[in-house]
Amino acid sequence: MLISVKNLEKDYLSGEVVTKVLHGLTFNIDKGEFVSIMGPSGSGKSTLMHVLGFLDRATRGSYKFEDGDVTDLSDDDLAILRNNKIGFVFQAFNLLPRTTVLENVKLPLLYSDTKDNIEERAIETLKSVGLGHRLNFFTNQISGGEKQRVAIARALVNRPSVIFADEPTGNLDSKSGVGIMRILQDLNEKGNTIILVTHETYTSEHAKRIIKVMDGEIVDDYPVKVRRFAKDGEFLK
Repeated sequence: MLISVKNLEKDYLSGEVVTKVLHGLTFNIDKGEFVSIMGPSGSGKSTLMHVLGFLDRATRGSYKFEDGDVTDLSDDDLAILRNNKIGFVFQAFNLLPRTTVLENVKLPLLYSDTKDNIEERAIETLKSVGLGHRLNFFTNQISGGEKQRVAIARALVNRPSVIFADEPTGNLDSKSGVGIMRILQDLNEKGNTIILVTHETYTSEHAKRIIKVMDGEIVDDYPVKVRRFAKDGEFLK
């Protein structure tokens, strides 16, 4: 078991006002799964991703990651787990400006326990997403689809246990979006665990399982029976 949460709740406090965002979520995710967490804006799906990815803490409930209870770990321990075990791909790319593609992908390794062959590993990872010819380009010199592939390479370079992709096609044209979904599907076929966060049914159906979230609650959890496969020349609808 990779992820196991039980009765997970998240509140936000503003002055004396308590806003409850997640309401008693319970589910498991195994290693090697490709899961889509789907819901409309305000459903709590991004909050859930932040908790699962150690960017935030649950208010109540338990969270086990790789069979270890992480509920009460210190902020420092969570940061170590996040850097070594989690890869993030965001809608806005979050690349460093005025730096090269290669420098962006090397960055996570500089903060990890890996000290050898940093440049070689970064180059190898960029080649795996089809960007071996863009190593020394600055991030403002490449297309949106290429920026997202840089973000995927950066997420992959530490060889994490799970990759969270938060609306990864949201800032892309539909054809570039297909390319990103194809990369995520290929990574999953190679054994990577992928958790996709999206509000789009069409995009979510590229996963193997969908967890639907509404108003901070899981309203459905099911395998995708008719799965979509991203292919060249297709467009995200």
